[in-house]
Amino acid sequence: MTAQVRAESFWMDSTESTAYPPLERDVTVDVAVVGGGITGLCTAWELAQTGRSVIVLEADRIAAGVTGYTTAKLSALHTQIYSQITSSFGAGAARSYAESQQNAIEHVAHTAANLGIDCQLERCPSFTYVQHEDGVDMIRDEVAAARAAGLRASLVTETGLPFSVAAAVRVEDQAQFHPRRYLLGLAEASTANSVAIYERTRVTDLDEGAPHELTTESGARVRAGTVVVATHYPVFDRALLFTRLIPTRALVVAASIPAAQDPGGTYITAEDNTRSVRTAPYGDGQRLLIVTGEQFTPGQGEVRRLFEVLTSWTTGRFPDAQVRYQWAAQDNSTTDNLPYVGPLHAGADNVYVATGYGGWGMSNGVMAALLLTGLVTGDRLPWTDLYDPRRLHPITEAGPLLEAQAKTVKHFIGDRLRTSHVDSVDDITPGTGAVLRVAGQRCAVYRDEGGVAHAVSATCTHLGCIVAFNDAERAWECPCHGSRFSVDGAVLHGPATEPLEAHDLPTRTGSA
Repeated sequence: MTAQVRAESFWMDSTESTAYPPLERDVTVDVAVVGGGITGLCTAWELAQTGRSVIVLEADRIAAGVTGYTTAKLSALHTQIYSQITSSFGAGAARSYAESQQNAIEHVAHTAANLGIDCQLERCPSFTYVQHEDGVDMIRDEVAAARAAGLRASLVTETGLPFSVAAAVRVEDQAQFHPRRYLLGLAEASTANSVAIYERTRVTDLDEGAPHELTTESGARVRAGTVVVATHYPVFDRALLFTRLIPTRALVVAASIPAAQDPGGTYITAEDNTRSVRTAPYGDGQRLLIVTGEQFTPGQGEVRRLFEVLTSWTTGRFPDAQVRYQWAAQDNSTTDNLPYVGPLHAGADNVYVATGYGGWGMSNGVMAALLLTGLVTGDRLPWTDLYDPRRLHPITEAGPLLEAQAKTVKHFIGDRLRTSHVDSVDDITPGTGAVLRVAGQRCAVYRDEGGVAHAVSATCTHLGCIVAFNDAERAWECPCHGSRFSVDGAVLHGPATEPLEAHDLPTRTGSA
C-alpha cells in the first residue's frame, strides 16, 4: 500500500505549535529582534545572557518560517565553498569561514547539552560528492582548500550512499539535528531568562532615531537601543541589499527507509540541479530519508513536475523508500557567496542585519547570532569583517550582480507583457491560479476546490513585480525578490510586509 504523503515539513509535523501572545502595547527594551527563526531566537538567547532586556517580534509563529522547512544539516562543508573563497579572497578568508562555521556547530552541541534540549543531535561526517569523472578535479581542489582552512577533510571514493560516486570530500565532526526541537527548547529557556517573545506581530516600519522605534501592524510600538533584523530577507533595506541577494527555492521529499539503509552522513552534490541527502530518527527500526533538490526561482510557476522528478530520483536510488512528506525551502544567496551579517547600512547605529545564507542557514544562523552579540557587546569575533554587509568585492560580484539585476528587470518588464495561458476567469480550473486582466486590472486569480474564484492584485507590494502561481504549494510568488503570498493575498514570506490587495470579480467574467 502506498503511503499517504503529507504536504508539510516533518519538523513542523513532529512538534507542537506555539502560542506566544501578540504585542498589544508599547514597550521599551535594550534589544529588539525582528524575526523568530534560528538567527533571531539564537541572537535573543545570547544577548539575554549579557543581562540585556530583549524582545523577539515574529510576524507569524517562531521557528515556523524558513527555519521550520530547512533540511537541518549542521555542517561546515558547504558544497564547494572553500575553493571558491580561497580563489576569490585568499586562504585566510577560507580559514575564518571554516572556524566560524565549525564554532557554530560546537556551540549548538554545547548549548543543547547544557540546557538539556533533546534535539536529536547526531554527530556524523559530511560529504560533497560527484558522480561524473569531469568533476573529480573540483573535488580534489575542495579537499585541499578545506584542509588548508583547518577542517578534517579527505578525498574518498566510497560512501554510504547506495550508488557509486566518482569522488567525494569527506569532513569529520559535523552534525544533523531537529531544528524545531532545538529552537523551541531555546525559546523556553529564553523566556525563563526574561526574553519576551511575541508572535503574530508583524513589524512594518523602523525609525532609526535615539532610541530606535519599531512600528507593528497593530500599531504597538517598540523602542530599543539596538535592533536586529533577522527576517531572512531584510524587511528594512536601507542598504539596498535586495540588489545583491538572489532568492532560490528548493523542494524536499522525506521518505521512511529501514534503519540498516541509513547512508551514515550528510551528502550534497551540485549535479542534477542539486541533491542533498540526510536522515533523521523515525522510530520502529526506520530512519527518515530527507532529500532536497530541484532548485528554482520563486515565481517560476510550474512546480508539481519538479516534485515528481525529485521523488523519482529518491525512490530510484532508495527502492525501499516510502515517501511520507514533501515541502519546499527558500533561501537567499549573495553575489559573492558570503552571508551579510553586521550593520544594516553604512550609517547604521546599533541596527544590524543577518541574511544571505545560501542554503546553509543552520550553521550560519548560529554564527550570525554569536557575531551580532559580539558587535553589541563590543567583543568582536575574529571573522566579523568577513561577513560585514558593507563590504564590496567589485570583481567577484560584478558577474552575479549583473545577472541578478538583468533577471529582475526581465521579470519587471517582461511579465507585464506576457499573456496568460487562460483567456478569462472562467477558464481557471479548481485548485489552480493564473494572472490576467479583469475589468482593466491585472489580477492574480485562484479558484478553490469548491469552484469559488478569489482575486487579488498581481503586483507584489515590495517593489512592484508581477507574481506567479506556484501550483504545488498554491501560493503567489514574486520572481524578483522572493516574496510569497497566500491565495487570499496574505504575506507568507518577505521582503514584502503588505498583503496583495483583494479585488472583486464581476458577475460575468472575461478577458479585458
